[in-house]
Amino acid sequence: MSFSVVIVLHDSAPDLGRLLRSLESHLDVTPQLICVDSGSDDDGAGVDLARAHGAEVVELPDNPGFGAANNAGVALARHDVTVLLNPDVVVLDPVALPALVAEAAIADALHVPRLLNADGTVQDSAHPLPGSLGQALLAVSHPPRLPRVLRDLAQPWRSGRTTEVGWAIAACVAARTATLRGLGPFDPSAFLFFEDLDLCLRARERGVRTVLHPDLALRHTGGHSTGPAFGGEPYELLARRRRAVVLAGMGVAAARRDDLLEALTFSTRILAARLTGRPADTERARLAALRAARRG
Repeated sequence: MSFSVVIVLHDSAPDLGRLLRSLESHLDVTPQLICVDSGSDDDGAGVDLARAHGAEVVELPDNPGFGAANNAGVALARHDVTVLLNPDVVVLDPVALPALVAEAAIADALHVPRLLNADGTVQDSAHPLPGSLGQALLAVSHPPRLPRVLRDLAQPWRSGRTTEVGWAIAACVAARTATLRGLGPFDPSAFLFFEDLDLCLRARERGVRTVLHPDLALRHTGGHSTGPAFGGEPYELLARRRRAVVLAGMGVAAARRDDLLEALTFSTRILAARLTGRPADTERARLAALRAARRG
């Protein structure tokens, strides 16, 4: 079946080239390609590349953000199923993306694949619900040593079976177009960070699950540092954004549980690092950022 693909660009030409070549190499059916340029500063390199590959291009000046750009792309989708793809994703085989689309056509949910790092290892891309038992297990244990059922609660990205997850990285999401439009899909007021958590929580509130398909894999070279843009890793901004999203999506009690479990996670990691002689600068910075966000 044919489907629509929405790709948001922001100085993304090198990544986009790899993604488009992988789509052309592995897909028998050419999808509707919609590329939304969100204020790139690359002299039109990404836009020109997208058009050369037959994509419909939307140019949004002044960089309105990832969420608003995706929303503009989904508005143009002509097919029943739309796939939101980050430009730093690469399709590895002819099966994964069409199978994900087929799952979305059958079941009204946000369907996500397993994401692989550049070296082929599994990416930490699917997470337990904030404030849940899975998050508590993650805070106080070493999940790889847990029984499989508990391990999959704490780190659902390790699961070997199709499973519902609390939320997932939105590097690749397949869903019914009508569902995405009904959700927004993203909150246009959210410029950066945790848009995917917000999407999954709002979908959950409407009875739309987030489902991980670990047998369907794509490569994702994301996780680039935001440090250069913020003069260092923006831990406090990340903490504030997560708190705001959980509060809006799940309420005060869940936000308090999430704060507690996040603090416990960072604290246990600091203790483990001290016992093993490893540095824990990141964990200390994230714990301090959480405290500052709570005070704010």
